[in-house]
Amino acid sequence: MQSKPSASKQKVAPVPSAEARLALEEQMAAFLKSGGEVQQIPRGVSGQVYGSSRQITIGKK
Repeated sequence: MQSKPSASKQKVAPVPSAEARLALEEQMAAFLKSGGEVQQIPRGVSGQVYGSSRQITIGKK
């Protein structure tokens, strides 16, 4: 006899794109109404912070 799957093992149904789009539009409207501003970031600009490389290099030194 199989037991019912627990709540933690159930898959969450994806939100249809139309609902997600509507929710996002509502959130943006509320943000702009409260005085928020949208920044235009130039194409090619990254938010990545450059530091030491995390890439492994294999080769002779």
